[in-house]
Amino acid sequence: MGKIWDLEEHADKTALIDEFGGRMTYDDLISESRILTERIGHRCLVFALCCNEIGSVLGYTAFINNGYVPVMVSSHLEEALLNNLLKTYCPEYLWVPKDQTALFPAMETVYEAYDYVLLRSGYDTKYPLYEELALLITTSGSTGSPKLVRQSYTNVRENARSIAEYLKLDDSERPITTLPMNYVYGLSIINSHFLVGATLLLTEKGLMQKEFWSFFREAEATSFGGVPYTYEMLDRLRFYRMKLPSLRTMTQAGGKITPELHEKFAKYAKEQGKNFVVMYGASEATSRMGYLPPEKAVEKKGSMGIPIPGGKFHLADADGKEITEPYTTGELIYEGKNVTLGYAECGEDLGKGDERHGTLETGDMAQFDEDGYYYIVGRKKRFLKIYGNRVNLDEIDRLIKGEYDIEAASAGVDDHLYIFVTDAEIAESVREFVIYKTKLNPAAFQTVVIDEIPKNDSGKTLYSELKKYYAE
Repeated sequence: MGKIWDLEEHADKTALIDEFGGRMTYDDLISESRILTERIGHRCLVFALCCNEIGSVLGYTAFINNGYVPVMVSSHLEEALLNNLLKTYCPEYLWVPKDQTALFPAMETVYEAYDYVLLRSGYDTKYPLYEELALLITTSGSTGSPKLVRQSYTNVRENARSIAEYLKLDDSERPITTLPMNYVYGLSIINSHFLVGATLLLTEKGLMQKEFWSFFREAEATSFGGVPYTYEMLDRLRFYRMKLPSLRTMTQAGGKITPELHEKFAKYAKEQGKNFVVMYGASEATSRMGYLPPEKAVEKKGSMGIPIPGGKFHLADADGKEITEPYTTGELIYEGKNVTLGYAECGEDLGKGDERHGTLETGDMAQFDEDGYYYIVGRKKRFLKIYGNRVNLDEIDRLIKGEYDIEAASAGVDDHLYIFVTDAEIAESVREFVIYKTKLNPAAFQTVVIDEIPKNDSGKTLYSELKKYYAE
């Protein structure tokens, strides 16, 4: 065990500012964390219902920096799914927004601060916790699944240090929240900026709300992070015309951005003297594994870059042998101290040790160029066989988006590919386009019109939710 940050180093600096004028210094965080954790008194499991507010960040900081193990869950998680998680893991305490305490009428209120409440759960079962277990977080595609990623203190510390190093972070940074903190990307922004004594700007407002941009300008935000969908929205908002003099850095992760959009933002950043940093990561690697240096953003469009400081990549062919030739597709393997301990799927798993030993088979198919820059070309499991022909579903999605500039999702089973769109008027056109591009039997393709493409908190498509539309 051990602290993630030495907050005392930054005691007199401002740690948090919210959209309502609330603020905390690092010294406030230290003292408030002490008061909160003294109410518990011993290392145990705590469910933290997260939102981008001061109380939420206080709870996370108090727990992880003092040896308690938080389970990071969205405060917006559907009640039945949350109850399933609680029954599976039986936490001793919950840290919840004050306006959600009515959801837990049988639990005892122990403490209250910054619009958050500490509840004693009353569960009789207490599962042993591995001594290096720091926190648990849902995998990016799991929503209410009981499958959690087990992150160690070393994982969190090392990844935060690496991110701070390659982004060249210091205490003058003022990142604004655009991502939920129960999502590893959003959490990594907190972890890396607290390391250097920066000031986090907290808001629950979204990019489509003018209040977000008012707060951005008033608080002089220096950076924000986004998933591909974030940048698609910014593109439609004509972001390039906005006057944001304080903005220094835009980061992108959470999936592959289209090369066309990558180029647009890279060129904008270059012209405006700002940084656009494409990154690659996974909850199973704490957060980040790769990044594209901003000076290479235009030249290497479409690339997710090189390994983060302290990490290593290599590609493996179907037989597990290392690929040494450029532009050869193989599974991307990552090695580093940020590779997490493994998964938990039930309470008994919380006592497990390190099952990965610093190596992660990502499940992503990739290539590298002659300069050693990596490019993701698809998912190992996002393939179908259509009458004997292997079809990359990620490539189908990319083709549709490139041609029609719409949100679409392809999925299915062998010999039956379903293309999900939200506009009935172009459904048949999209189907014919995919048939033309693949040159495969039209009988294998079907379009399905739905109200919206299902996504999780991080903006990734939930392909599992599309299965209900498959024909029997």
